[in-house]
Amino acid sequence: MPRISPLIAAAALAIAAGACAPTIGINGFQSVDVKPADIVAGTDTRTTVLARLGTPSATSTFEDNIWYYIGQTTEKYTYNNAQVSQRSVTAITFDKAGDKVTEVKTLGLDDGQEVAMNSRETPTRGRQLTIIEQLLGNVARGQLPRTEEEVPGQRRPD
Repeated sequence: MPRISPLIAAAALAIAAGACAPTIGINGFQSVDVKPADIVAGTDTRTTVLARLGTPSATSTFEDNIWYYIGQTTEKYTYNNAQVSQRSVTAITFDKAGDKVTEVKTLGLDDGQEVAMNSRETPTRGRQLTIIEQLLGNVARGQLPRTEEEVPGQRRPD
């Protein structure tokens, strides 16, 4: 019997150590064969970029000639929030004609900026309900249909 308890302790320790491994999540664009940095400004065109990298993650809202390839890797340890460990944003700019690549710019996690969220809320119309009104407000307001004909969405016989 004394040999079983060290085995149980070793198994519990192995399970606990396995729980410390992070869960890795990969989101967005992930280059497989060709990296976005391999695109050459002045040589590559819109069709060669599309053939090499595929459809962009996003395009510029105000200018049609900028494509963005965005990807990130997150790590989540047990009982903690996910943390971004790697981020890559590649902006490929095309000329005004929309054919040739004029600039390839790669940004990383350090280039990101924090955006302060506004804490204000949009007011809604109507009045604020108390907790009692919310709990008791729907009591006996509507009854369930008694027959099949009264069920909404049922087809009526012609």
